[in-house]
Amino acid sequence: MSIFLILRSGFRSLRSFSLVRVSTDTQETRRQHDALDPICITVFEEKVSGTLSVDKRPGLLRALGYLRPDDLLTVLEVDRLGRNLLEGLFVLNELFERGVGVKVLTGIAAGEHTERSLILDLALALAEDRRRDISRKTRNGLEAARRRGTTGGRPTVVDPDKRAAILARHTTGQSIREIARGVGISVGAVHRIITENRNQPPHTRQAHDNTGPNDTPTSDHPQPGTHNTGADTNRTTRPTL
Repeated sequence: MSIFLILRSGFRSLRSFSLVRVSTDTQETRRQHDALDPICITVFEEKVSGTLSVDKRPGLLRALGYLRPDDLLTVLEVDRLGRNLLEGLFVLNELFERGVGVKVLTGIAAGEHTERSLILDLALALAEDRRRDISRKTRNGLEAARRRGTTGGRPTVVDPDKRAAILARHTTGQSIREIARGVGISVGAVHRIITENRNQPPHTRQAHDNTGPNDTPTSDHPQPGTHNTGADTNRTTRPTL
C-alpha cells in the first residue's frame, strides 16, 4: 500500500502543512483529499503499510523532519500520525515538545492545538491505559500458557514414552525440574502431566504409573481362550525411562 504525505504551505500566519495517508479504500482516500487538498502542495510518497511503526516509515519520518517550530500540521484524524491511535497520540505529543502545532479535523482530539491541553492529556492517558491493559492481558496469557506447558498457542504434545518416563521418575521422588531436565521438556509440561494423572481415577492412575507405552495391563483373570501360566502371573511391567 502506498502512503502519500501531502504538505502545502501558506495558511494563516503560520506555515501550515497537511498529511494524507492513502488507503486501499479509494473513498477513504478521497475523503482525506477533500478535507486537506486546499492547503496542500508538497507530496511525500512511501510504498509501505500504514501498520508499520513510525520508525519504519521513511516517508512519514521525512515529513515530520520537515516541520519546524511554529509550523502547523493538519491531519484528518490522530491515527494518521501512527499505525494506531496510541502511537498517533505519542507522535502528537512529540510535535508539541518541538513547538509544532497540530490541527485534527475529526476524532478523539479534534481541534487546533499548539500545546498540550486537558483533552489531549485525557486522550493520552486513555491510550496509555489501553496499552497497559493490552500488555497485562498478553503477559497473563503467556504466563497461563507456560503453566500449561506451552509458550503460546496449543499445549505441548508429549508422546506416550515421555509421559510414562515422567510418571515413573515422579514416583521415585524426583522434582519437577529434575524430571524436565531428564526428559527434555518444559517444567510446565511436566507439571501438567503429573496433575492430569493425579486427577484421574485411582485405577487409571495405576495403569499410567505401572504400564509402559508398549505394554498392556496384566489381569488376575485369564481372558477367554487363554491359559494363565506362572510366567504370566509373575510378569511385571515397567515404564521405559
